[in-house]
Amino acid sequence: SLDIELTTYHAPAPPCSRGHTPPPLQRRSRRTMVDVTKWPLFSLMEGEELSSIRQACVFGTSANEVIYITHNDDVYVFGLNCSNCLGTGDSQSTILPKKLDFLSGRKVVSLSYGSGPHILLATEEGELFAWGHNGYSQLGNGTTNQGVAPVLVSASLLNKRVTEVACGSHHSLALTNTGEVYAWGYNNCGQVGSGSTANQPTPRRVSNCLQNKVVVSITCGQTSSLAVVENGEVYGWGYNGNGQLGLGNNGNQLTPCRLVGLQGLCVLQIVSGYAHSLALTDEGLLYAWGTNTYGQLGTGNKSNQLSPVQIMAEKERIVEIAACHSTHTSAAKTQSGQVYMWGQCRGQSIVLPFLTHFSCTDDVFACFATPSVMWRLLSMEHDDFLTVSQSLKKEFDSPETADLKFSVDGKYIHVHKAVLKIRCEHFRSMFQSHWNEDMKEVIEIDQFTYPVYRSFLEFLYTDNIDLPPEDAIGLLDLATSYCENRLKRLCQHIIKRGITIENAFSLLAAAVRYDAEDLEEFCFKFCVNHLTEVTQTAAFWQIEGNLLKEFISRASRCGAFKN
Repeated sequence: SLDIELTTYHAPAPPCSRGHTPPPLQRRSRRTMVDVTKWPLFSLMEGEELSSIRQACVFGTSANEVIYITHNDDVYVFGLNCSNCLGTGDSQSTILPKKLDFLSGRKVVSLSYGSGPHILLATEEGELFAWGHNGYSQLGNGTTNQGVAPVLVSASLLNKRVTEVACGSHHSLALTNTGEVYAWGYNNCGQVGSGSTANQPTPRRVSNCLQNKVVVSITCGQTSSLAVVENGEVYGWGYNGNGQLGLGNNGNQLTPCRLVGLQGLCVLQIVSGYAHSLALTDEGLLYAWGTNTYGQLGTGNKSNQLSPVQIMAEKERIVEIAACHSTHTSAAKTQSGQVYMWGQCRGQSIVLPFLTHFSCTDDVFACFATPSVMWRLLSMEHDDFLTVSQSLKKEFDSPETADLKFSVDGKYIHVHKAVLKIRCEHFRSMFQSHWNEDMKEVIEIDQFTYPVYRSFLEFLYTDNIDLPPEDAIGLLDLATSYCENRLKRLCQHIIKRGITIENAFSLLAAAVRYDAEDLEEFCFKFCVNHLTEVTQTAAFWQIEGNLLKEFISRASRCGAFKN
């Protein structure tokens, strides 16, 4: 046997370390990316072509058209080309990808499609392009001529930066970076929100109730429109014959109207199916309303709902919802990564959320939706070969190749000195001061828990973290101590997704303690939105006096205590 002498080295506390109380463990949630080959249209593509794809969308009446964007920001299309929806300049179908040179080099941030279909595409620079079916002026160019190639939508949008787009059957919405909504196209039911039922040939700002509101998200059903404003309120307009606006009646709305059925709730995400809608609140609660012919509301029956009703109340926290205006299918993902589906699933009517083996909501639409379109613009990652980053990830905590290990709570974590020195200024300084290159060492860590420190080291190998929200507070403490700003931002993102009534004030206190301004603002707004409930929690009354005074003063300035 080979005997190896190990020297135990006690790591010095980082200069800005603070007290640390380890939170309880819970089941982890890991983000998983979708495999684009689950859509048959991609089956003819070679591995090298597939590995070049960064974003993709399958669309069309029969899911027979594809648009995808490569890592080099080149845009390709292929498929049936109904109504010139491929934008190739002609009406020819193509089984081989064709490059849209006009869009090359533009980073795509949002894409949506209608039933014609027509296509809207927004770029990182805020430009909006449209092409395809235009029988109702849904391309926004003032005509009803087919759009055979991408054209910049400039009318009424000059000097505006478009950040998100949404298409109904034959109408269009665009959201700007200032929170304004513009609409155009088919308007037989008021879905453009102009106050009339005349078609709108060019983008027109949706005002009325939204005039002084900052909109943060938009979605469309076939002939209806919905918007979420920054305080979590939801507004709807357009066709309402089956209650898809959630207003408690079935009358069409020619201008935006607030969904009073969601009053008191702060909505984070909203999606629309053919004639139904789903809303996800900041507490992870799920509400549904509208048409229920196929059980797409998940209520256990097929009765339409004119107002929002809560579903999946007995399940764990929901973190993502999915629907698409060309299908009657619904899906949701929980905090632990479980994916549920309901509604029309391969011809069957599933009236209650059904637990699947899928790892993401996109798989539901690939395998069970009719047509099997994508409900959003997808991002892909590939496992057919190991890049440098993938190789590093594979070697994390590998005893075979490691030349250093940490001991935390009596458990070892195996790492590589070179990686730590390259990736982290804290370790670079520590090794230069204390390191003897001829010795293998064990570094003992007693300031942080094993899950927190392991997640930190893994982050240095992967740029990602895999922790439940409760442990992310401890990691935020570490990130602050080690001056790892990107890690701080990732921790804040995880904590935001895990905020609840019970822990909101504790998270606010932690954000203040660790100078996490963005998280502090998020937690403060959550506490104000749920002021009555938050002030009844133990966490609220355990906070030290100065923070409590500052919160009350700030909340007062925001008008939280007005009748």
